Amino acid sequence: MAGVATERAKQYQGNVTSYVIVACIVAAVGGSIFGYDIGISGVTSMDSFLQEFFPSVYEKKIRSQENNYCKFNDQGLAAFTSSLYLSGLKATLFASPVTSKYGRRISIIIGGISFLMGAALEASAISYPVLLLGRIMLGVGIGFGNQAIPLYLSEMAPTHLRGGLNMMFQLATTLGIFSANMINYRTTKIEQWNWRISLGLAAVPALLMTVGGILLPETPNSLIEQGSKEKGRKVLERIRGTQNVDAEFEDMIDASELANSVKHPYMNIIKTTSRPQLVMAIFMPMFQILTGINSILFYAPVLFESMGFKGNASLYSSALTGAVLVVSTLVSIATVDKLGRRVLLIGGGIQMIICHVIVGIVLGLKFGDDQELPEDYSLVVVVVICLFVAAYGWSWGPLGWTVPSEIFPLETRSAGQSITVAVNLFFTFIIAQSFLSLLCGLKFGLFLFFAGWVTVMTVFVYVFLPETKGVPIEEMMLIWQRHWFWKRFVLENSKEEGS
Repeated sequence: MAGVATERAKQYQGNVTSYVIVACIVAAVGGSIFGYDIGISGVTSMDSFLQEFFPSVYEKKIRSQENNYCKFNDQGLAAFTSSLYLSGLKATLFASPVTSKYGRRISIIIGGISFLMGAALEASAISYPVLLLGRIMLGVGIGFGNQAIPLYLSEMAPTHLRGGLNMMFQLATTLGIFSANMINYRTTKIEQWNWRISLGLAAVPALLMTVGGILLPETPNSLIEQGSKEKGRKVLERIRGTQNVDAEFEDMIDASELANSVKHPYMNIIKTTSRPQLVMAIFMPMFQILTGINSILFYAPVLFESMGFKGNASLYSSALTGAVLVVSTLVSIATVDKLGRRVLLIGGGIQMIICHVIVGIVLGLKFGDDQELPEDYSLVVVVVICLFVAAYGWSWGPLGWTVPSEIFPLETRSAGQSITVAVNLFFTFIIAQSFLSLLCGLKFGLFLFFAGWVTVMTVFVYVFLPETKGVPIEEMMLIWQRHWFWKRFVLENSKEEGS
């Protein structure tokens, strides 16, 4: 049977120590890299950047008669944004065995170094190939970082605060987006080097991630899995603030023994007993992207400028959405371990559906191919988009990462997280590469397209996702055994394996 299915949770002891909080904060800084890159894509609306690398897009942009929905439709421009996610997808598959065999820290360090190299290449680029190479190196950094950091946070956090501490990754991501938007807003006033400064400053979070990875302790789960039981227990006692960690330590030993007996995690993860975790590892990140959030955040400056906002106003609007995302993520951190995962996901989904429909209707009625959106309606669109971003920020944004990172048993945890990251980056790549074409083709219908997907994912959560609040990470198998649908896969096949 996959995973540990004992019930020692009531025997767990320990407090929330300053040591574990500092470790989680430092590790989560790696999320700011992912966020900074999403936000910094706003350079695609800077004239100097477009003139340097995409002159044809710049020409279409300055032509007032150009179709509002199509003036930024260029596959080269889309490739600049989306190439990072394709390289990240490949990198995360290599990161899985590294994270499992050598620990979570080493993957965090590799991710930081790769991102430093990418930032340097992008900031100094004098041709499109160099710019693209820098983008690919950033992808390698994201592939390793996004694979290891959520696992690190889930394993370090105490059970009753795992949701909130795990969301530090998403909080750092949103802070990265907000910082990038504000930097873009400031650098637009610098005529010649604005885009180089924006892209080059990505080295700051990359440096913090690299140094943090060097200074952080390895998780006790990973140390025990590597055979360092005594060292693992010492780290566990330190992060829990007590020597009475026998129950949690025993769960980790059991999980480690099971993990070490599994030689091919990817083969194990496709077994029927792992069906519920595999389904969540695929559908949670896929649905997270199909909310439409990345489309709005990637191209917020482009989107607002297409609706008639000019120059600094478009970047200012983007900065506003970034700030909303930060605040809403703080709301999620404060409530996730009280209200649970399901309440936030379902409530956020309903709010996002309403927002998508409103924006689609307003653009359909008031925004033509070659006209600007009236000022009062533009304000309505910005407000509703902010409400959409807020709903995403306290639901699918953080929980799209938190839920997959906490449901896998130790023997398939690294492989499972790689699948989660790979699916996330694959759909991010697809949406990033196709968004400008979809916007040109579907026009306002694009928002109704995403509203349909949010409806599907909200029903999926209501029917298939059990509540994971308060369940120890090494005893997560119990929730699948008790779920009305998933128990048929877990229990029946466990009996077959046992016999």
